[in-house]
Amino acid sequence: MLTAASDIEVLARFGRALADPIRCRILLALCENPAYPAGLADAIGISRTRLSNHLACLRDCGLVVTVPDGRRIRYELADARLGRALGHLRTAVVAVETDRACPDAGEKGCC
Repeated sequence: MLTAASDIEVLARFGRALADPIRCRILLALCENPAYPAGLADAIGISRTRLSNHLACLRDCGLVVTVPDGRRIRYELADARLGRALGHLRTAVVAVETDRACPDAGEKGCC
C-alpha cells in the first residue's frame, strides 16, 4: 500500500515537533486544557521568550492554533484527535536499547 506524500509530510511535522522535550511538554499541557502563554510558561518553567519560539514552531507544524480571547491569545491543539494520538504514543511500547542513543538525538531544528 502506497502512502500519499501528504501523509508522510504530516508524520514528519509531528515527528519534528515531538523531537524537542519542551515542545512535548507544551503539547501535553495543551492536551489537558487550552492555555495562555504566561500561564503555560510558568507551568512548564521556561521563559516566555523561549516558550514563544516553541509555540511558533508548533503553529508552523500545524499542531496548535491561536484563539483570540479579548485582548489575549489562547493556545490550543489544532485538532482534538492530536490529544488522543499523543495519549496513544505515550502508552505505546517502544523497544529501547539502553546502550544506544537515538541517531537524531543531537539535532536541533523545527518544521
